[in-house]
Formats: sequence, C-alpha cells, structure tokens
Amino acid sequence: MLRCRQTQQLNGALGEGNVAHTAMSGSGTTADDDPPLQTAVWRLRSRACWTDAAALLEPGAGTDPAAALQRTALLTERCLYTGKGWTDAEDALRTAEALAHDDDERGAAACERGHLAYASTLLGVRDRADEASVALSRAAALLAPSAPGRPLLDFRRGLIAQNIADSPQAARAAYRRAHAGATAQGDALLLSSTWRHLALLALREGELAEARHGFAESLRLREELGYLIGTAPALIALADSEPEPELATRLRAEAGRLFRLLGGVPTWLAPHLDPPPAKTAEAN
Repeated sequence: MLRCRQTQQLNGALGEGNVAHTAMSGSGTTADDDPPLQTAVWRLRSRACWTDAAALLEPGAGTDPAAALQRTALLTERCLYTGKGWTDAEDALRTAEALAHDDDERGAAACERGHLAYASTLLGVRDRADEASVALSRAAALLAPSAPGRPLLDFRRGLIAQNIADSPQAARAAYRRAHAGATAQGDALLLSSTWRHLALLALREGELAEARHGFAESLRLREELGYLIGTAPALIALADSEPEPELATRLRAEAGRLFRLLGGVPTWLAPHLDPPPAKTAEAN
C-alpha cells in the first residue's frame, strides 16, 4: 500500500515519541525484548496499515492460535476505523475460532467475535447487537477472572453498555474493572482507552475537570506509544472538554493535520474536524 509506505516516512513530522528507542508489542505495551515481528506489526498498525500488518502474521495464522487472534484483531480494527474489510475480518475470525483449543483461546476468540459484531452495529453496517452481547457473555464464562484477556473483555463489555444498551452506570463499572486490570498488566494502550471512555462518561455528567484529566491522560499515553491512528480522536476529545477556545482550536487543527496525513482515517472523525485552510487543501 503506497499510503502506508508514505506514512512510515512521516515519523519525524508526526512526533513518534520514544518508539525509536523502545519496542512496542502488538497490544501497545512496552517491552525491550519484543520480537522484531511484533515491533513491525505495531508500527504498521499504529499508522493505519492494518492490511500490511495482518500480512506479516499470515504465515503463522493458519496454525498458531495466538497469531490467528492477533490477525483477527488487526482486521477488526481496520473495519472499525475505515468501515471496510468486513469479509476479511470474518474469515480471519473463523480461522481463529477453529484453532482455539482451550478455554483461554476460546474466550479470546469469543471476545473478538463480540467486538466485530459491535463494530458492525456501531457503524450501521448490520445490527448485530445480540450477537455481540452473546459472544462477550460467552467470553466472560470462558475466561478466568485472572486471565490476561479479562481487562480487554471488561472494556468491550463497557462499550456495549455505553453505546448500544445506553447504560452509563454499567459502562462505568466495566471500564473501571478494565482500567484496574490494564494498570496491573501495564497495558498502556488499553489504559489510554479506559481513560478516554471514563472521561466521556464524566463529560456527559458535566464533570468537566474530571473529563479533561481523563482525555489528557489518554492523549499522553497514545503520544508516548506512538499510536498515531488513535491520536487524532484523543485530540478531538480533549478539545471538546477544553474551555479555552484558542486552545481547543489548536487541538482540532492538530487532529485535522494527523487525519489528513494518515489518509483520512478514522473515517468517522471527519464530521468533527474543521475544514483545512485553502492552501492545505490544495496541497493535499
């Protein structure tokens, strides 16, 4: 993908943070001894190159349950950010489900099925809300409370409660469990998401100071990780809670710059961005 090769050349312009010095795993946690494959997958994923990242995992994804699950997660994230690639994600998911041999692997696969169904429902592609809820309930039954995948499951159950069931209290409880689990595991990428969604609930209730703190923490973590594809949404969220119009304008302008440099993803962010200046639009 030409756009993905171009994005990799924009590291300096985009502010890569400490990525050049610290390897990142596929889940966004820092680890100096991460294998080169995982470092490459993370770099591609963070720059919206999900298809390229998934291709790196493809040789092992036919036999290795972990690789199959990671490939599914990448292709599902692509669907969520672009609204495209549903068939590829479904095919990858079926492979991951077929390869799962124990409760942890089956639970993780069910968690991915729930997330894919949630994404389809959220974006209005097809209403799969019941499938999402059933799959996440199955994952909860299979994954032990201390299982590594439990914090991610709790977070995704919070998404269902917040955005589909419209149950903010249940969402907050799920996010807090996910936040505690991510803290214990040192999963900075998941923490960036729990901070953001707890802040969204605070903003909904008029707790502006709490919301700004959560959005700022989310942005800080994503910038430190070099998770570029998630930085523009974090900037917009912080801008929405910023009382200073000038600072809010600067945050939105930076979000728009990242959005354009990454090829217009996430697509659902476009309505929240100010149009670029005429010269910038002509250059693009």
